[in-house]
Amino acid sequence: MGNADNPANGARFESLVREYFRGQGLDLYPNQAVSVGASSAKRARIFDLGSDTPPVLVECKSHTWTRGGNAPSAKLSVWNEAMFYFMLAPPQYRKILVALEHRRGLESLAEHYVRRFGHLVPIGVEIWELASDGRSGHLVHKGE
Repeated sequence: MGNADNPANGARFESLVREYFRGQGLDLYPNQAVSVGASSAKRARIFDLGSDTPPVLVECKSHTWTRGGNAPSAKLSVWNEAMFYFMLAPPQYRKILVALEHRRGLESLAEHYVRRFGHLVPIGVEIWELASDGRSGHLVHKGE
């Protein structure tokens, strides 16, 4: 998969995430904008999906292990960035990162992320995995 395919793959994955959560009774909409900031200064940030009623923010990550079976460290830094924005988002929002379920041996990429970077997951942020066909998903971790 070349880089030119990434936006289309991301959009397809967002659509799968949206349909999955709709099946769970949660309607999400693309490009959810909220004001974020670490001080009194705020700036609009657009999350992949979200809702005001109920308040939910979702970031979708369709990353996979590298061809050589290594963790995609540059891409996981984008997950860390998502955690930073979740931390700065208004507290009334439910915050969810949904990752494509992709395994290397017994460990999925989301499980690897939690094992390696779980200390960066803010309290209450949920990390979910969604199967590539969008039919099944599960909670991997909830920040404590």
